[in-house]
Amino acid sequence: MKVLLATRNDAKLAELRRLTSGLEVVGLDDVPAFDEAPETGATFEENALAKARDAARATGLVAVADDSGLAVDALNGMPGVLSARWSGRGGARVERDAANLALVLDQMADVPEDRRGAAFVCAAAAAHPDGREIVVVERWPGSLIRLPRGTNGFGYDPAFVPEGESRTSAEMAPDEKDAVSHRSRALRGLIPRLSEVS
Repeated sequence: MKVLLATRNDAKLAELRRLTSGLEVVGLDDVPAFDEAPETGATFEENALAKARDAARATGLVAVADDSGLAVDALNGMPGVLSARWSGRGGARVERDAANLALVLDQMADVPEDRRGAAFVCAAAAAHPDGREIVVVERWPGSLIRLPRGTNGFGYDPAFVPEGESRTSAEMAPDEKDAVSHRSRALRGLIPRLSEVS
């Protein structure tokens, strides 16, 4: 069975390929170009479904898409679906990531240690061209530290300490993160159910 992962992110493609066997996983760079859905949903689920639906309709393949971000308790769940553009839209990804992280940490500067809870959230969706679809949502709870540490991640990873850990997610090895992260858990929950839409 061929499955389209609606992304151009090589790390996400590699992760899905590691989590699957018996599936041929292709990315957006492997199919003819089409107009991709903008991330305008109010929830991770809405954004993931919109991307999967558009990709399935455009290609005729079962499509998998995800949307994820950081939900900070003291910020009423923000940046949430705005995580990737919390500080604005401009600049290269590395610059945006640094600006987003700096802004969240600045907004959290006066928040005491016992109220610095946060979670990474991921919605993974699968859609068939005929309209059948599935969504799985997973959370990776933890807290935010005040100063970033680690280089094995991106985005908010250097300031996020998963529950039960003393290291940030950016200090964890990729295979350790694959075993417990929000994205890997959502994809592992979705993969066995792909037969429902194939």
